[in-house]
Amino acid sequence: MGQNPKQIIRRYSLAFKKQVVEEYEAGASASALRRRYGLGGTHMVVRWVEQYSREGVRHRLMVVQTPEEQERVKELETQVTELEKLIAQLSLDKFMLESTLAVAEEELGHEVKKKLRSSSSRKRKSGSKKGQGG
Repeated sequence: MGQNPKQIIRRYSLAFKKQVVEEYEAGASASALRRRYGLGGTHMVVRWVEQYSREGVRHRLMVVQTPEEQERVKELETQVTELEKLIAQLSLDKFMLESTLAVAEEELGHEVKKKLRSSSSRKRKSGSKKGQGG
C-alpha cells in the first residue's frame, strides 16, 4: 500500500492572530495579509478581525438612498425582470421557428431559408446597372 502523506493542521497563536489584526487595522488588506503569512483564505483574516479588532471589518457596505432613488431602483429591477422574461420568450420563439424550418427543409428536401441582401447592397447594385445601361 502507498504511504499517505500526513495532513498538516495549522494552529495559530492568539498573539499571531492579534498581530495580523493590528496590521489590518493599520491599513493592510485582508488579501495582502493572507499572501504575506500564507494563510488559507481571506475569510480567516476577516474572522480574526471580527473576533479581535476594536473596530471590526473595515468594509461593510451601507447604501443610503433617498425615497426617490429607492423607487427608481425598484422600477429598474422590475424592468430588468420583465426584459429577462421577454428575452427568454424570444429565445424560445426563435428556437421553435428554427426547429420548424429545419423540419420543413427536411421534408421538402431543399433549403427554404433565403439569404437576404441588405437594402443598401440592393440599392448599390440597382444603381450601378442604371449607370452602365445609359
